[in-house]
Amino acid sequence: MRIIEPSFEIINPSNRIEGVQLLQKIERMARISHRSEDKQTPESWNKFIRAVVVGHGDWSVVEHASATVIFRVDRGITHELVRHRLFSFTQESTRFVRNAGEIEVIMPAEIMAADEHTKTIWGDSIKVAETNYHALLSQGTRPQEARSLLPNALAATIAVTGNLRNWRHLFLMRTSKETHSDFRRVTIPLLEEFQQLIPILYEDITPNARQIDNLGTPR
Repeated sequence: MRIIEPSFEIINPSNRIEGVQLLQKIERMARISHRSEDKQTPESWNKFIRAVVVGHGDWSVVEHASATVIFRVDRGITHELVRHRLFSFTQESTRFVRNAGEIEVIMPAEIMAADEHTKTIWGDSIKVAETNYHALLSQGTRPQEARSLLPNALAATIAVTGNLRNWRHLFLMRTSKETHSDFRRVTIPLLEEFQQLIPILYEDITPNARQIDNLGTPR
């Protein structure tokens, strides 16, 4: 087995310029309702988004722009991630991917912080599962049956696309104090990058706050 760190890659927006372009798109779509398209300028997005979206709470217009992120996390976290079902998902399939070499796994944060005995129990269990998985493959068992031996710790790649309002809801829900610690390992640094790439929309979200406080104001 090979222990790796969970990770993510933001596919789009890839830089702040593209993030601002998303806000300009939102402004353009929102102005249709009042036929004020002619009022838009290259810099008007800042005042418009703060007034219309944040100030007046018109978050529906934010749904006109989307972002895509590719995660590398354990399968336990992918199970939680897909509960946000308004997103679109494409996940690496253990039915078709044959893990012939070392399997990649992610050690839970709380196991990492535990004593050596606990880490050994965890590691030995993963090794047994890996050995038996490979044994089934070697005797001709198809990956889609052999995968039943693979642990939740198995690393999986999943692509996630959603509109910027959905991403906001995910950050409110999944960077909170109550969130699984291994989920926070990716969502908190991801939030920080979104805050850098896309101005205004996520700047008020505080990691590790109580979920009830994050969701206290309707969005």
